[in-house]
Amino acid sequence: MPQLIAHARAVAEIIPVFGFYLQPAVGGRHLGPDFWRAFAQIENVVAIKIAPFDRYRTLDVIRAVAESGRAKEIALYTGNDDNIVMDLVMPYEVRIVGGLLGHWAFWTKKAVAQHAACRRAVRSGNVPVSLLRLASEITDANAAIFDAANGFAGCIPGIHEILRRQGLLAGRWCLDESEVLSSGQLAAIDRVRQAYPHLNDDAFVAEHLDDWLR
Repeated sequence: MPQLIAHARAVAEIIPVFGFYLQPAVGGRHLGPDFWRAFAQIENVVAIKIAPFDRYRTLDVIRAVAESGRAKEIALYTGNDDNIVMDLVMPYEVRIVGGLLGHWAFWTKKAVAQHAACRRAVRSGNVPVSLLRLASEITDANAAIFDAANGFAGCIPGIHEILRRQGLLAGRWCLDESEVLSSGQLAAIDRVRQAYPHLNDDAFVAEHLDDWLR
C-alpha cells in the first residue's frame, strides 16, 4: 500500500498521525505487517488503534511496531470489542495501553473500572481469574449489542437501544432510517442484560440523569 504510506507521510508533515486498523465488516481493509512497519517508521505517527477483530492481524500490528524501532514512541490502543480485556492484559512485545471502543460508548462507568482493573493486573504481573471471566462476559454482551451474528448490521442501533433504556436517548433512531436492529437482536440484548447485570451502570446513570439532561 505505497499510496497509503505516502499519504500518511504527507499528513504527518503537518500534524501528528493516529493510525486506525478498521475491520473489513464495517469498511476497513486488510493491511499486513509490512504496511504497519512502514507506517510506524513515520516520525510523526504517535498512536495506532488496532481494531481488525482478528487475533492474527492484531499481532501483525504489534510485531510491526516492535520491529519499527519506535515502540517507545507509539501508543497502542485496542478497538477489538471482541477481545477488550485480553488485549489490555496480555504481555505482548508492545503493550496495548488503552482502548477506543464501541463498548465504551455505553456502560461507561463500569468500563472505566474495568480498564483500571486491567492496568492494576499489568502492574502486578498477576491476572486474576475474575478478569478472565470478565473478558468472556464482555465479549458475549458485545456480540449481542453490536450484532455480530449479522455482520454488525445492527451495531449503532444496538448501542442506541442500551442508551434508550437508560433514558439517555429518546429512541434508537439512526441518521440512516434503514439502520435498525436485526431480527433477534432485541432478544439477544435482553439475554445479556439478564445474564450480566454487573456489567451495566444503570444505577449510576439513573442517579445523575436529571442533572445531565437539564
